[in-house]
Amino acid sequence: MATMVAKDKDLARLMNELIALDYDAIEAYEAAISRLKAANDKEQLTRFMADHQEHVSALTKLVRDLGETPQAKGDFKRILTKGKVVLGGLIDDESIFAAMKSNEDDTNRAYERAVQTEGVPERILTVFEKNLGDERKHREWLEQRIATMKAKHAHP
Repeated sequence: MATMVAKDKDLARLMNELIALDYDAIEAYEAAISRLKAANDKEQLTRFMADHQEHVSALTKLVRDLGETPQAKGDFKRILTKGKVVLGGLIDDESIFAAMKSNEDDTNRAYERAVQTEGVPERILTVFEKNLGDERKHREWLEQRIATMKAKHAHP
């Protein structure tokens, strides 16, 4: 039984790290949305932010199911993630998208590691995989949006 408790604690710790990262992403999205000019870009980022809020909700429930206390806020990365967006906002929308892509690279890596973790119960692995799919979708959209903006600058 002791190994099961340790395993649950390790799994809860992993999920709490993901929750903190998702909280950080939510703050970064809030900062980005408030600085963007185009309504359609704001709407898309609002949808992505909602995905991160869903991630927090699903992971919080799973941590509680393990009898552990879920993370209630972001962590030290928050300063870095929000800072990238705030600094990017001083320049232009393309810089904001580049900062957000950098943040999404981080969340993609974290969820890729989570999906590859051995011994994760299927019900938790399913949540990790769904969240990773969302993260990949976010990063792909940001990459396409940045490419579109660069193309407009190259051919005005």
